[in-house]
Amino acid sequence: MNPNRILLIEDEPDVAELVASHVADLCDEVVVAHDGHEGMRLATTMNWTLIILDLSLPGPDGLTICRAVRRDNTYKPILMLTSKGSEHDRVLGLETGADDYLPKPFSVLELTARARAIIRRVKGLRESADADCQARLIAAGSLTIDPTRREVLKDGQPIELTVREFDLLEHFARHPGRVFTRDDLLNGVWGYGHEGYEHTVNSHINRLRAKIERNPSRPEIIITVWGVGYKFVDRPPANT
Repeated sequence: MNPNRILLIEDEPDVAELVASHVADLCDEVVVAHDGHEGMRLATTMNWTLIILDLSLPGPDGLTICRAVRRDNTYKPILMLTSKGSEHDRVLGLETGADDYLPKPFSVLELTARARAIIRRVKGLRESADADCQARLIAAGSLTIDPTRREVLKDGQPIELTVREFDLLEHFARHPGRVFTRDDLLNGVWGYGHEGYEHTVNSHINRLRAKIERNPSRPEIIITVWGVGYKFVDRPPANT
């Protein structure tokens, strides 16, 4: 499990010490950067549970660091601190990407409460997103199919499939136990207008079996229903 770490970017030593001591209970570690250069390096190269960011800093200021953090693929929540209390500065900080904004002088109890609220909210959002992602996954024996990322794992290892092979596998997996004729698969995967191309279905299924089956000559996942077509078994027999 990744540690909960807070990055505090604050150039006033007394303020940095005070804030760090009060937010220490919210995380496993508090790291303090005392200028914009160090803050920029740490904020953009490491993952953080929360970044507490002063607006006025020597070197790159808080807005510049905030913009750089928001260009990252990994989301890092930001609580911005500033000695400027005007509405314009507050709105500018929020529009730049800060999650919350606290003008100086501030109550350390309020800062701690806001930091805790941000951490709790982001944790809830991430847990919800993880649950949604898990709900979208399709499990079938040793296979895990992720339709959103168009990825397939077999025993935890990625399998390289062509676009059509993935479409065919996903179509099967969404309808476990249903028997499809070759015409059904042509219409459902290739689309209408492929009548007479039944051999295409056969060749794709053979290639797919070679990649996903334990023994392609004795398939357990994509089963032939003689005289009809194929069906997908989402609970193939266990290894013996």
